[in-house]
Amino acid sequence: MKAWKKYASLFLAGTMMVSMAACGGEKKEDKADDSAAKVEITSQEDLADLTIGVQSGTTGDLTCSDIVKEDSQMQRFPKGAAAVQALKAGKLDCVVIDSQPAAKFVEANDDLKVIEGLFEEEQYALAVKKGNTELKDKLSSALKELKEDGTLDKIINNYVGDPGSYVYETPEGTEYPNGKLVMATNAEFEPWEYYEGDSVVGIDADISKAICDRLGYELEIQDMEFDSILPTIASGKADFGAAGMTVTEERLENADFSDTYANATQVVIVRK
Repeated sequence: MKAWKKYASLFLAGTMMVSMAACGGEKKEDKADDSAAKVEITSQEDLADLTIGVQSGTTGDLTCSDIVKEDSQMQRFPKGAAAVQALKAGKLDCVVIDSQPAAKFVEANDDLKVIEGLFEEEQYALAVKKGNTELKDKLSSALKELKEDGTLDKIINNYVGDPGSYVYETPEGTEYPNGKLVMATNAEFEPWEYYEGDSVVGIDADISKAICDRLGYELEIQDMEFDSILPTIASGKADFGAAGMTVTEERLENADFSDTYANATQVVIVRK
């Protein structure tokens, strides 16, 4: 009889342990499912209730701030890469960012995809201090030359069309009698500007170098947070900004812009 009671007690204890383990496992699985929830987005209206990751101060930030119902839905990051990592971790529903950087992020993360067609096309330009018409006109003039002789298209195509097809090099005999121009950028925006080793490279870096070569200036590149670029230009600590920067009404209140040199659009990154 004692033996029977002993076996019954062991059986009951084992059953309880299995039951508790099953409950614990089920709870953990539900949590994982929640973090991996996917969203369907076919229009800007679908973004209104979502938690959206953006790089602070970018066009994606400005655009989506007008779409969401509450500003608390906006999660702002100093770098686009940080927003993408938060998306992968299940902390965001989506990330809104420019199309070319988005393509690079998705290329490196096969669990992500891009949704296009939700936003209108926009134009990039170089920013200068408000009222600095002389520099604005010089930059626009040099850009016009680069467009007309095909250099601009070659630079852009080298990064987004046919990589390695063209490497901009300063023409032999180039001199810099006019001193130096300081370019403010945010080197977290491949292929427009990013690091290779200790050097900032990319479309904007090459275009700015070509412009300075034409105008007789040395180029110095200063890397900073994106939303520090316009204040740095306004303070006179940098001469112009080149950072895949879209011309918007809000930015025109605080800076002037050169002629545009590239077209882009915002896209949405989501988990597959």
